[in-house]
This record gives sequence, structure tokens and C-alpha cells, in this order.
Amino acid sequence: QVHFAESGGGWVQPGGSLRLSCVVSGSDFSIYAMGWYRQAPGKKREFLAIITKDTGTVYIAPSVHQRFTISTENGANAVSMQMNNLQREDTATYYCNVAHSRSDYDLRGGSFGQGTQVTVSS
Repeated sequence: QVHFAESGGGWVQPGGSLRLSCVVSGSDFSIYAMGWYRQAPGKKREFLAIITKDTGTVYIAPSVHQRFTISTENGANAVSMQMNNLQREDTATYYCNVAHSRSDYDLRGGSFGQGTQVTVSS
């Protein structure tokens, strides 16, 4: 079972920045990659970014790649996402993701945390 500890969400004015962090723990699971998704009210869950554990290969969704970056801590089951120049449309619940296998990675599946709220408003 995977346990998620997500942090860093909150309120920010348009143009501001936030850094989300996620640490996973538990037993009997593997990590192929870790990433972030978000879901706004009334919308589908949206993929944002992912980074593979072994090679550090990064893929960021085109819609946010100029403003968001993703990173991991070597040797730690942790992932962070730096979000800059946040806009109102970035308001959503942000979810940490663990892709346990290449299949999860390809299919955008795996395990998800409980989410952290990000609100962008003036």
C-alpha cells in the first residue's frame, strides 16, 4: 500500500508561484515514475508532469511546460513541482502520482494521493 504526503498547496495571487511536494511511503510497491495531475471542478483529471525514477526522464504537458518544472530527490521517494506565473485557470486540486510500472507510465495510471488544493485569485 502506498501512502502519500502531499504539501505546498494554498492560495496565491495571479502571477505568483507555488512549489508542491510529495513523499510516498509504504510497503510492497515499486516506483517507475512519479508525477502530478490536477482536476478542476467540473473537469476531467489533467496530466501535468512526470519524471522517471531511474533515469530522471521528464515529460511535462505542453499546456504548462513553460511554467511548471518537476524534480525528484536522489534516493528519496519524493517528487516536487515548481509552478510559476500561476493564473486563475490553474485553480484545481493537484494530485501526486506514482506510476508503478512502464505500463502505468504509458497509460497514465498507478496510484494517486488525496490531493492538495491550489487556488489562484486576487
